[in-house]
Amino acid sequence: MNAQDERFMRSALKLAEKGLGSVEPNPAVGCVIVKAGQVIGKGYHKKFGGPHAEIHAIADCATLGVRPEGATMYVTLEPCCHFGKTGPCTQAIIDAKIAKVVVAVGDPSAHASGRGLDQLRQAGIEVEVGLCEQEARLLNAPFFKYISTGRCWVVLKWAQSIDGKLAYVDQSTEKRWITNELSRADAHRLRRRCGAVVVGINTVLADDPMLTPRPSKGKKPIRVVLDGSLRIPLKSRLLRTTKTSPVLVCTRKAAAEANAKHVERIRKRGAEVLVCDSPGETTDLHFLLDHLSSQGIQQVLVEGGPHVLASFLREGLADEICVYIAPKILGADGVAFIGEPMTDLMQGIALDHVQIKTFGDDTCMRGLLADPSIQQSPSVEHGAAVEV
Repeated sequence: MNAQDERFMRSALKLAEKGLGSVEPNPAVGCVIVKAGQVIGKGYHKKFGGPHAEIHAIADCATLGVRPEGATMYVTLEPCCHFGKTGPCTQAIIDAKIAKVVVAVGDPSAHASGRGLDQLRQAGIEVEVGLCEQEARLLNAPFFKYISTGRCWVVLKWAQSIDGKLAYVDQSTEKRWITNELSRADAHRLRRRCGAVVVGINTVLADDPMLTPRPSKGKKPIRVVLDGSLRIPLKSRLLRTTKTSPVLVCTRKAAAEANAKHVERIRKRGAEVLVCDSPGETTDLHFLLDHLSSQGIQQVLVEGGPHVLASFLREGLADEICVYIAPKILGADGVAFIGEPMTDLMQGIALDHVQIKTFGDDTCMRGLLADPSIQQSPSVEHGAAVEV
């Protein structure tokens, strides 16, 4: 592989990013077809249940009036070889008489796991795997973790001032937001990519949030409330909109037994009540994530306050951090992020693969607490199936 090959694969990766927020739980995939050093077709997986990236790229060749016969295809994930919501991409590649396929990373799913690569090779197509593999794994980190471990990917998200304050003490309307509209719009895009959004009961009592992505079109995540003492008001906007988007209230067994009538009323409003056998005053986060993972949810966004965020960090359950930083100093007018020791000061909590973007005057920093590039593709027997 040379610099030109890498350039084409990076172009495919950029295309794949366009599908984030629309294709989940499928992975985001991009594809570029090259002939005589020129791009003759490109495409990406646009929405769940729709044509895959390879199909769009082959169709793009026809739109440009160029035959893909003898061309090289660069694709960010192993082409599928099974019938799911769409037909097998491998057969479309074979029919298009593509001469060579360069794949960033293999698909560890039970229905793939190298079978697509084998099928292409058996058809006489040259196949190379591993170009920009780490970037491809990072792009679909939640997918790779879920397939490899059966556990969902957890993102902790918050907004703060430059002096580390998460909110104004005074929550009046004019002081509600720390960050600007551009940052908040990006946070809604992140929310749309996740299968569940988690907050604590204090956030519900203070803000009465909807927790749905805006604009409201498209898929909506499950809205989860950590409510160890079962204090969620029946008049909250969450419980009044369960038909619009599902709601799950996670509470302790002791609280559920002591407030059986309240549990019944919550369920009558259409919300699910998940009861965990937690000995303390808080809910069992491991139990909650196990439940969400069993429902096929690959990515969970935690938007709670200081206590909830600190709990996920302390339990070692976070995979990724996303923080929006506004150029403001709140001082005594602000609520501190984590006001308690988190770990040994000499160790700290380090982030890897840090990315920084600006949204107007705001800065967004994202980084990983777990490196998906070390996840190994499981055997067919251990791979979890994902509907595509």
